[in-house]
Amino acid sequence: MGKFAKQLAMLVAVFFLCAACQFLPELKSSPWQTVQLPSEATVLDVSFASRSHGWLVGTHTTLMETFDGGSNWEPRELALDGIDYRLTSVSFQGDEGWIAGEPSILLHTLDGGQSWSRVSLSAKLPGSPLMIVATGPQSAELTTDVGAIYETQDEGRHWKALVQEAFGVARNIKRADDGSYVAVSSRGSFYSVWHPGMTAWEPHNRNSSRRIQSMGFDPQGHLWMLVRGGQVQFSSGNADIEESWLDPINPQASVSVGLLDLAYRTPSEVWVSGGSGNLLCSFDGGQTWQKDGSVANVPSNLYKILFFAPDQGFITGQDGALLRYVGGVAQSA
Repeated sequence: MGKFAKQLAMLVAVFFLCAACQFLPELKSSPWQTVQLPSEATVLDVSFASRSHGWLVGTHTTLMETFDGGSNWEPRELALDGIDYRLTSVSFQGDEGWIAGEPSILLHTLDGGQSWSRVSLSAKLPGSPLMIVATGPQSAELTTDVGAIYETQDEGRHWKALVQEAFGVARNIKRADDGSYVAVSSRGSFYSVWHPGMTAWEPHNRNSSRRIQSMGFDPQGHLWMLVRGGQVQFSSGNADIEESWLDPINPQASVSVGLLDLAYRTPSEVWVSGGSGNLLCSFDGGQTWQKDGSVANVPSNLYKILFFAPDQGFITGQDGALLRYVGGVAQSA
């Protein structure tokens, strides 16, 4: 009788364990198309000068150009010094564009990328250039990997520091449309925010024992957070107050693959990417989730999601992986 009771208890435990697995429903069709690149370098950023004309950058001094909206990409050579650069960021406004990377390098073009000139950077620059954002004619904001923020309004000849002290080594830094920034510490133990007009970063402790993986802003300028263990968390409204976070969400309670980036295609449609080709979507602002199983066979971590318009987007990954948004998404039944 005791043996039977143990077996019954084990069966009940297995039943409830399986019931808690919460396997996600899959999309009937995927809106993403795999792009075949002529390189296995890791793509780190993408930007467009026009609807059809764009550029991507990556590891091993990778620079590519497209003239058809990103369906096809052609390698471009840079006349540099033979150093193997990690080009981390590219940003265009019309034909004026910028490229930043490490070891410390900053490039500028006024003719849509037909020619690039190197912008001189001070040897005293805190950290290495991490992100460059074109903000207007002859103007840009440069952020380093230790959280220094500079702006130029004369094509990079002069730079003005926007913060008095650097943040410290950052895991990642994201910028909102209004010029605000959020940075996650290298260990994921805390984050800091900065808004235009502030002289220093404002630090915040993480709100759980789980380390922060990545953070960013939603279309309204409110914060979102990805933490270790595959959790997603959204701010309830005030992006500056750490107590305003909503309860964490586990889109895939049965899967331990980490989540790496989040982006909004529309105010209600959210995409989250992660390791091993993991790609999730929510059509109700993060309340319920579905899985895009069609990209699970992409042997790559999906690092970064970029939407330039509701019908134009890309997901970058390691070893030459690139996904292009083509629309036609169909939700599961």
